[in-house]
Parts: sequence; structure tokens; C-alpha cells
Amino acid sequence: MEQISIVDSKDHVDERVKIGVWLTDKRSSGKISFLQLRDGTAFFQGVVIKNAVGEETFELAKKLRQETSMWITGTIHQDDRSHFGYEIQVDGIEVIGESEDYPITPKEHGIDFLLDHRHLWLRSSRPHAIMKIRNEVIRATYEFFNNEGFIKMDAPILTGSAPEGTTELFKTKYFDREAYLSQSGQLYEEAGAMAFGKVFSFGPTFRAEKSKTRRHLIEFWMIEPEMAFMHQEQSLEVQERYVAFLIQNVIDHCEYELNTLGRDIEVLKKYTKLPYARITYDKAIEMLQESGKFPDLQWGVDFGSPEETFLADQFEQPVFVLNYPKAIKAFYMKPHPTRDDLVICADLLAPEGYGEIIGGSERAVDYDYLVEQIKKSGQDPKNYEWYLDLRKYGSVPHSGFGLGLERTLTWITGEDHVRETIPFPRMLHRLYP
Repeated sequence: MEQISIVDSKDHVDERVKIGVWLTDKRSSGKISFLQLRDGTAFFQGVVIKNAVGEETFELAKKLRQETSMWITGTIHQDDRSHFGYEIQVDGIEVIGESEDYPITPKEHGIDFLLDHRHLWLRSSRPHAIMKIRNEVIRATYEFFNNEGFIKMDAPILTGSAPEGTTELFKTKYFDREAYLSQSGQLYEEAGAMAFGKVFSFGPTFRAEKSKTRRHLIEFWMIEPEMAFMHQEQSLEVQERYVAFLIQNVIDHCEYELNTLGRDIEVLKKYTKLPYARITYDKAIEMLQESGKFPDLQWGVDFGSPEETFLADQFEQPVFVLNYPKAIKAFYMKPHPTRDDLVICADLLAPEGYGEIIGGSERAVDYDYLVEQIKKSGQDPKNYEWYLDLRKYGSVPHSGFGLGLERTLTWITGEDHVRETIPFPRMLHRLYP
């Protein structure tokens, strides 16, 4: 008798197998008990028939408590009534670990309660599906950038300089110096691009921003590619190919999980069609003002959730908004060639109200311009001497972008709240002692 995982059931139809499982729920109907089971790979049903297993095993099945762990033996059958497609007719149960008074019962719980019990909530079907899709997005990310000829470089998490100002950084002491938790790996990736041509980082980033919106996290994971000898339009093409590639791989490899979440796969398929639309910031302002929904909106402001949602709703797919005002963007962005008030950059807005999932730009290459912009941002150029060196020794046109994993995952899965996509133990405003 072979020991298998639930996800492998399709390869063992009509075979007797052994599986290690936990009980998520159960119900009985006369002489039949239905056990809802999971093993970490998938969820399916175990059927215990009294006449087939005898009185002792049947009574054991009826007394099992939620999250009891056990070995089960039985025969795999196809089950077209479930979206998983298979079930097991149980003929033996061996309890491994008892469970009593499991706090997350099969009823509605509030988000605060679930976040306080995140270490257990991960066992439930929805977060389980989200984490499986997250894993696929990560796997596909490595595949995409490897196929595109990128080298992965790990940027430091403790850093002495800020890419976008120090007001949203967590400050700490690095022996006798001030240091910060990383806001972005971008500056380091630019150094990597000058050595390897195309690089990317993938790691945690931190923002000391007390936001209470559903879109912002204190800690999140970001994918940040940097590309030498590349202008902005070429970078946009990489960005849209990357996003479409992620979505297609989730469709191809996570159908079961998408169905668990109730995500419409046909809607996702629309987002794999390229190219994505492009509009300028000027055009976006015009569209917002002409809508009549934003009477106080003036040129020069950054967009919030309502503005981004309105703009995205005008398109069937994600849309790039190009060339924002210099005053609201970071110091490292390349100035527009004909407009002193703009920089060459783009945000990618996701449909369905999920907002910006990518921010990117062509990077400034002029040494003196960068020194001036660093000073204007209120920072000391001495802290950026190594970064400025990149403009002294063989500088080239280069571009890059950052994709926020959690917000992108929230959009792909169709979840209502970004907090539901963060992996344990990264909880918004919740830390374990």
C-alpha cells in the first residue's frame, strides 16, 4: 500500500492508499460519516461507511474533533461533484494527535479574530489557496527573469541611505552609525546592472507609515529589476510581459485554488493580452477632471485610490500612467527631455479597483543633476557617494521598476484586503512576543 498526498489522488484512482491528514470538518448521515480532510497539498472528502469498516472504526470517525491528525487508509474514487474531483472511501483510521476546542470553527469569523489566530488560520481553505498562488507567483517570477537573462542579486535589508526620503523609514542603530530597514533594493540593483546588465532583487521592504487603508502594509515583498542600456519604453514592455506571464502561470497551475477563492478565470485571461494601454499623467488629469467626479483635482497632485480606480475602470486591462510631475516623484528619476516639470516614469494600475502594482522609471544619469536632486530631497550627497560613482564610471541609460508582491497577489486572487495575502508571521500591526 502506497503512502501518497491528496493532490496525487488522480494518479491512484481505485487504488488502496495511506495518507496523513488533519480533520477540518465532519458530518454524519445515518450509517455514513463524511470527513473533510486536508494534508497541506489539497482538501478532499473521506467517506466512512459503517457496514464497510465495522462499529469501532465508525464510532471513532464520529468522535473525531476538528484538526485531529491521523493516518487514514482507503480507496481513491473519482468524485465529479466536488471541484477537487476525488474522494477516499476510508477503511482505517489511526489517530496521531488529538485536538480539542480548536478556535477557528466552520463559521464566520471577523478579520481581527482571524489575524490574531493567523498561525492557525493558515490551515483554512482560503488562506491555503492564497499561499499556494503566492508560491506560484514566486516560482514564475524566477522563471521569467531567468528566461530573460537576469541575474538575481540580494540587496541589504539594513541600509545607510534612503531611495525615497527618510520620513517613512524605520531607524535603527548599526553599531555607531544610523541605519534603516530597507525601503527598496533599487539603488543597489542599479550598481548590479552596471556589472551584469540585467539584475533583479526579491526581498522584504519596510515602510514606517501608519496607514489604515486596505492597500498598505508595514512590511511587504518587492520584486525590483534594473536593466542597463534600456530606455523607459523597453522597460514597459518587460513589465507587461512579466505581469501577463505571472497571470498565465497562475491560470495554468492554480485552477483548483482559483476555484476555491471563487476567482473568475475568464476575467484573468483578459489580463494576459498585450500590449497594455498607455496614457500620460496629463491625459489622466484631463480624464479625471472631465468625469465631474473630482471637482477639486488639480494638476500636480499624486493619485489616491479613488483616482486610480476611476482611471483603471476606463480600460479592459491594466494601464500605464506615464510621466508624473517631478515634484511628487523620487530624486533618481530621469527628467523629461522637453518638460522641466516632469520625469520619465510610469505606474501600472491594475483593474477592479486594486490600484498601482508597479512603479518604475528611467534613471537619471547626469552626476550634477543627481547631486542637486539629492540636496533638494533634504539628504546629504555624502551618503550617496557610492551611488553617484555609478554616474562617473561608464554610465549608460538604464531603467527599472518595482512590483509589490502582496498587492499584486490581492488583485490576482480577487481578495478584498491585502492583509489576507501576507504570509505568516507578517501581520499588519501584529507581532508575536
